[in-house]
Amino acid sequence: MPDTQPRLHLHDSRTRSTVPFVPLDPLNVRVYYCGPTVYDLAHIGNLRAMLTADVLVRLLRHLYPHVTYVRNITDVDDKINARALANSESIAELTARTIRDFHDDLAAVSILPPDVEPRATHHIGEMQDMIHRLIKSGHAYEAEGHVLFAVGTYDSYGALSGRSPDDLIAGARVEVAPYKRDPGDFVLWKPSDDQTPGWDSPWGRGRPGWHIECSAMSHRYLGESFDIHGGGSDLLFPHHENERAQSMCCHPHGRFAAHWVHNAMLLVNGEKMSKSLGNFLTVRDVLRDTPAEALRLLLLRAQYRSVLNFTQAGLDEARQMLDRFYRALEHLPEQPAPLPPPPDGFVSMLCDDLNTPRALAEMHALADAALGGDTLAARQLKAAGNLIGLLHDTPEQWFRGRSTVDAGAIEALIAERLAARKARDFGRADAIRNELAAQGIILEDGPQGTTWRQA
Repeated sequence: MPDTQPRLHLHDSRTRSTVPFVPLDPLNVRVYYCGPTVYDLAHIGNLRAMLTADVLVRLLRHLYPHVTYVRNITDVDDKINARALANSESIAELTARTIRDFHDDLAAVSILPPDVEPRATHHIGEMQDMIHRLIKSGHAYEAEGHVLFAVGTYDSYGALSGRSPDDLIAGARVEVAPYKRDPGDFVLWKPSDDQTPGWDSPWGRGRPGWHIECSAMSHRYLGESFDIHGGGSDLLFPHHENERAQSMCCHPHGRFAAHWVHNAMLLVNGEKMSKSLGNFLTVRDVLRDTPAEALRLLLLRAQYRSVLNFTQAGLDEARQMLDRFYRALEHLPEQPAPLPPPPDGFVSMLCDDLNTPRALAEMHALADAALGGDTLAARQLKAAGNLIGLLHDTPEQWFRGRSTVDAGAIEALIAERLAARKARDFGRADAIRNELAAQGIILEDGPQGTTWRQA
């Protein structure tokens, strides 16, 4: 990283401290994030994790010459089996549709795709190889068609989540099974019946446990040691704890993830999101009535490690903030020169453990200057917004996108008004302007003609 760049600091969940980020290879920063289990539409809690990853990877790409970002898809899981059965459809149909929906929803909120998006079902061989190594090294054992990881063989089990194995087991939903040597031992491989997806293996026809999937896929694309592993705080235990244990035991000379990043949970109107409470919101639910950039900005207004309260009032405020930012960009030329880099002050806030609220405060300062006529500040504002996935539209596109009226009808009235002015029928021209103003449409006459926007 050039000496002039701000230094990135990130909170590491394992050490429970904010530390300087030092990449294992500054020429190729490697990141792994847990992606979706594809049986239903993504909800806004899922979106927060994906957005945290997106901002982090965008920043890393700004700071370093190359980033390899891997985000998996879990397409073999008991929840998928149950949903396909309930829907009377095949697992292939369900997962294919859900993956398409997931990609569409994330693209709508300007979340960039990963460099690699491995699917669990395409990496069964790698999972079986890891399981074989764990059995051979004494960290796993076979029992009644299952293969289980023996947590007692890994002295550092619990170090990631910061609790002792006894505390972890007491606070977890541990499956009680007579074939387990220890209640906390977890499944690496389990048997499948004729109605359940399965693959041949040395331990019988079966399917992988959830945790081994991510360990195998991260190793396949990022190696025994990589820089950052991330996800929602709900994955810290058992998923990430188990991933770390089995990966470290399988590849004892590696580090697995050098740094762990977890975002906090999301509330809806002050309560935990739940279908039983009627406050369960998918991304599509929100985007039905809200511009995608407003949803993205709402999530960015809270630092990723703080609990975010999702409210309609918050969405309205985010929309108003974007109105202000786009007003500040209105006097930029339609085809501006290449944007300058985002200001150091803005980047420094992002480098402070992705402090997006303070980064947005820097954008407000730039908007102040731009609204006062500072063109450089306007260009820096756009560059800053682009770095965190905002301000991709022109002001005209943003404000027109807010309109609920027929754009074609507006253009027809503008043409009629122009004809009236040419005929010196200024009474009719003024009447058209007033008619549109009553609908919340503001006309602006300029050298290139008349444009319109929503008030």
